[in-house]
Amino acid sequence: MKPIRSLMLVSSDPESTRRGAQEVHRRLHREIKALDLDDEVAVSMIGDVGRHDALPMVIVYPEAVIYGPVTPEDVHFLVEEHLHKGRIAAGLQASDRELSGRIAWLSARRGTLPAEQRIVLARVGLIDPENIEDYVMYDGYQALGKALTTMSPADVINEIGKSGLKGRGGAGFPTGMKWRFVSQANGYPKYVICNADESEPGTFKDRLILEGDPHSIIEAMSITGYAVGASQGYIYIRGEYALAQDRLHKAISQARQLGFLGENLFGSGFNFDIHVHIGAGAYICGEETALIESIEGKRGEPRSRPPYPTTHGLWGKPSVVNNVETIANVPSIIRNGAAWYRHFGTSNSPGTKVYTILGNVNVTGLIEVPMGITLREVIAIYGKGMKNSASLKLAQTGGSSGSIIPASLQDTPMDFDSYARTGVSLGSGALLICDEDTCVVDLAKVLLNFFRRESCGKCTPCRVGTQRAHQILTAISEGIGTQRDLDDLQMLSDRLTEFSHCGLGQTSAVPIRDIFRHFRAEVDAHVQLKVCPAGACPMSGQWVSIHWAGKSGLSPM
Repeated sequence: MKPIRSLMLVSSDPESTRRGAQEVHRRLHREIKALDLDDEVAVSMIGDVGRHDALPMVIVYPEAVIYGPVTPEDVHFLVEEHLHKGRIAAGLQASDRELSGRIAWLSARRGTLPAEQRIVLARVGLIDPENIEDYVMYDGYQALGKALTTMSPADVINEIGKSGLKGRGGAGFPTGMKWRFVSQANGYPKYVICNADESEPGTFKDRLILEGDPHSIIEAMSITGYAVGASQGYIYIRGEYALAQDRLHKAISQARQLGFLGENLFGSGFNFDIHVHIGAGAYICGEETALIESIEGKRGEPRSRPPYPTTHGLWGKPSVVNNVETIANVPSIIRNGAAWYRHFGTSNSPGTKVYTILGNVNVTGLIEVPMGITLREVIAIYGKGMKNSASLKLAQTGGSSGSIIPASLQDTPMDFDSYARTGVSLGSGALLICDEDTCVVDLAKVLLNFFRRESCGKCTPCRVGTQRAHQILTAISEGIGTQRDLDDLQMLSDRLTEFSHCGLGQTSAVPIRDIFRHFRAEVDAHVQLKVCPAGACPMSGQWVSIHWAGKSGLSPM
């Protein structure tokens, strides 16, 4: 294939799309074709590119020039100046102050922010995700070649085990240990499953990995298959991720054509292929056994465990199920070694973590930082501080199933062990940052509403308990809750944790547990004083809140 001389990447996040990014993309193709540059210039779209001040953005390589905002009317001038005349279209160039640190990082291809270190996202935004040659140019498939030609399956598993890589989907289970269980399990064939059913509200990190670097997942799954003795892999992807699906299909086709998937990879005698399975929108299918049921064509409901998928997984055979972010770490570990990986993060939680930042911060988006960074640092460095100089009240760390972290814990290192010691969990990596105007009762009510709607209904504690918990929280938020309601809510929290069949019901109790543990005074105020300290709840009792007691007071309706 003829090498290209320029690569143009168009931002395709929701805000860019709203402002006309799709039309910019179409016009770029049209103008390039008019100049007969089809064979020399590639145009593609990328997901998150940072701050929204200059969207849509067009990034042109190899010069790494960033233009934005670019309107469809600007495209002719941009193509004429940059591609035809060979000079920077200065009038369209985005200013430095409009760009976040991650966009500035693209120009130098290295981190400019003090804490960011990209491993999983190293290629995102730097390569054309629809061109396998770009991936190969940035060390792509080197790890697979190294594993197949110089390492035994046991060597690969040992290297992953020594790296300390743990599951990034929320559970934090050691990846090397899971692989070893599957490799030693009786039964054949064995399967590799990538869980890309990213349905946690506020989480979009896996989507951007798949859209921006799909070949990394293909390479990682092939290495996993070699390590555990599997010849087939499945990517179970959320149905709404249309662009990610298209790019995965294209990447798989390209990998087959060039011999990175299929038979006798690297002349090693190892065969491996990947199938893409598209989900139908059920949150419960993010649970690994419900996901397996769905692939088998059954209703997506969790299985009883044990036995676990490592011994009785897809079609009753040993299966390894890894989250997208987890498995995306594998090629770098194999290529650079476990000792290299342990230079990042903490001793018990090595490596990096990808987070999505949302809520009451000045800059939202996607970051990758070493494990062990603090919430205070994330907000100050990457969020550029709280909006309107407000105070942090709480953060939620993992979508609906994540913990509610009070401001008092913002200096706790964000790693699996440190968070576990404080009684909270790291979750999947969705950081919802909330200021003092957020009501914890209202937040818990919204979360329980989500859980009651997404419950598969298989077990009574979850099916009935989430419904009842939502009813109680609704009553409390409306100022008609009683002390009996608080007692019932505490009982429901305990029972959901103890008796729910799977993680959905168990984690539905987390918001209740956390607001009782960290914000009990605010919850009591709704019941005993009939006030909402944050002024967010539509109280229908005798009194309504103007502000938190001490700042203002109460006012009769």
